[in-house]
Parts: sequence; structure tokens; C-alpha cells
Amino acid sequence: MIIGISIALILASGLMVLLVLLHKGKGGGLSDLFGGGFTSSFGGSSVVERNLDRLTIITGSIWLVCIVALGLLLKP
Repeated sequence: MIIGISIALILASGLMVLLVLLHKGKGGGLSDLFGGGFTSSFGGSSVVERNLDRLTIITGSIWLVCIVALGLLLKP
């Protein structure tokens, strides 16, 4: 059970990094450094941006549940 949660945590972490980098940058931060041209053409639609927000929130929730579950299972 711990191994399954650990694998889910690793997958959720990787997906979170990817989703955060795909978000449209609101300034001259790291999102412009990592492919600002791609995200500006990709994130032009408000529907795409809303779906990306939802997917990021869902992935973050899964990540948080995995962290709490591992913390409770590995408690001495």
C-alpha cells in the first residue's frame, strides 16, 4: 500500500510541475523563461486556461492526499 501511494505521489509531483509550467505567465517570471512563446499561443483560449486550472487543482489535491496518507502510514 505504501509503495502504491509513493508511486502516485511521484506521478502527481511530475504532473504538477508540468501543469504549473504550462500556465500562462502573468509577468516576466520563470514561465516566460521556459517556453513563453508556446504558452502564449497555447493558452490563448479561456476554455483551455480554465481546464488547465481545474486539472492543476485536481492534481494538487491528489498530491496533498498522498502526502497526508504517507505521513499517517509512516508515523512511528
